[in-house]
Order: sequence, then C-alpha cells, then structure tokens
Amino acid sequence: MPKIFRIRYMPFEKVDLSGDTLLFRDDKYIVTEWVPIKKRDDISFGISCVFIDEGWKISGMMDEDKNIKYWYCDIIDIDYDIENDTYYLYDLLTDIRINKDSIEVLDLDELAEAFSQGMITEEQVLMSLKRTNNLLSFAYKNDLPSYTRSIIRKLTGKEC
Repeated sequence: MPKIFRIRYMPFEKVDLSGDTLLFRDDKYIVTEWVPIKKRDDISFGISCVFIDEGWKISGMMDEDKNIKYWYCDIIDIDYDIENDTYYLYDLLTDIRINKDSIEVLDLDELAEAFSQGMITEEQVLMSLKRTNNLLSFAYKNDLPSYTRSIIRKLTGKEC
C-alpha cells in the first residue's frame, strides 16, 4: 500500500494522507476517497483525482449525503519515491474553486508571499502559474467537473 503525503508551504505542514481510501492508481492518476482531516461545516466527504502529468489534484467536495457541492483544484508538484512507494504532493499554493456557475482563482497572494519569503523557488512559482493556466484553459473550453467524473467512473466504477 503506498504512502501519500501532502506538503504545504503556508502554513508549513506535512500531512500523511495514507489513511484515505485508495480507489485507483497508475502512472497517470491517483484516485482517493476521504473525510476531512479537521471537522468542517461546509463538507463531510471528498473524492480526489490526481492528474500526475498535469500537476492537478481535483477534488469533489461533498455534503453529508455525498452530493458534490463544488470542485476544488490544487496545483501541485509530485515526487514519487519508488523504493518506498511514497508520493509527496507539494501544494504549489494556487487553487481553483469551480462552482455551478463560476470559476474562482484563489491564493495567488500566498504564492507571491511564499516566494518573497524564500519558501518556494522561482521554478516552483513558474510551475504553479503554468499549471494554473493549463487548468484554466482546459476548464474554460471543457466541463472539467464532468471530465473528472468520467475519469473517476472509468477508473473506479464510482459515480460522484
């Protein structure tokens, strides 16, 4: 069973996500189901699909009845340690929230602040911006939630 860690820069934390339910993985995707680490009023469950090549983690945020309330997209860098079967998902700070009728780009201020404080490199800033642009370009031309749902369904048989 692989280990999965999420590494955030602001605030800095390394969280073991290995307790999430792994539904599927290969060299292109990792699909997990999970409950929030800390109790939240806005969501009770989630399902995430990591797009390894694109550097996106797209999560369906669900209510108590497992209906998706919104989609949350993390821009990430992924490091895989094959010897230890461990994934490190580095949060590159920029996030995108997709609601029924809007797309919001979040935390660009955190990206700038992390860079100005030397927490991340210029290479990471550029990677975050390029991956954000690629995700937004895809989302503006396609129905990203439906696309993500279809991948999850194809890989796991789960409807979300």
